[in-house]
Amino acid sequence: MSQADSARAFRALHASGLLILPNAWDAGSARIIERAGARAIATSSAALAWAHGYPDGEALPPEVLLGTLREIARVVSVPVSADVEAAYAADPEAAAAFALRVIDAGAVGINLEDGAGAPALLAGKIERIKGAAARAGAALWINARADVYLRRLAEGDAAYRETVARARLYREAGADSIFVPAAVDEGLLAKLVSDVGLPLNALAWPGLPPAARLEAIGVRRLSAGSGLAKAALGELHALAAAFLAEGRSEPFARGALANPELNRLMRR
Repeated sequence: MSQADSARAFRALHASGLLILPNAWDAGSARIIERAGARAIATSSAALAWAHGYPDGEALPPEVLLGTLREIARVVSVPVSADVEAAYAADPEAAAAFALRVIDAGAVGINLEDGAGAPALLAGKIERIKGAAARAGAALWINARADVYLRRLAEGDAAYRETVARARLYREAGADSIFVPAAVDEGLLAKLVSDVGLPLNALAWPGLPPAARLEAIGVRRLSAGSGLAKAALGELHALAAAFLAEGRSEPFARGALANPELNRLMRR
């Protein structure tokens, strides 16, 4: 599938219903997630960093991120979106240059976050990235992450007002969807759907309504974030600790995919 066709397919997935994204962290996890039925693959910055022995927060070398994206794009047939945190850049021009490299690696979408930084900086990055992609003849979906609730930058009505203000700023800059992690209350999510003016992305979080309710109130995208990786790494730790303590092999068969099936999955 060409970049243009993949980008169109990814955009169409946001037009109606609820796009569920179980975030991957390497080519193997991406292939398994695709086989499970995912209509698109997204990465998790935290999960990808952990898989390479780094903490989250742009500690992962950008070349490792780009190489992993290339490997994911090599093994899957669905659109790929990359979590690039703050685009490894302190200014909009550098962010745009990095985004072009992400597109070249095979992504048709990115997550771009404001964190504790100035919203105007993220807006500037969005604007420059959109312009650079257009000049390169590439389509890129930008999922702008507003971290007011995640970082507890404000509380109550002030948090809502600040989130909506940021969402509208990012929309004017060219964002295609708005990601509000840690917003879980159904009433809050319904208000955000109404007021942000773009497809709303929710993050899997304790207390979040089930997918059917999210779809009913108009949420367009649900991300696992680092959830799958945390569960997988937690299970790895438990299995390894038990194996070291008892040397038992039986637990390895619990829920495991057999070697022939895994080999079939990895053949492209």
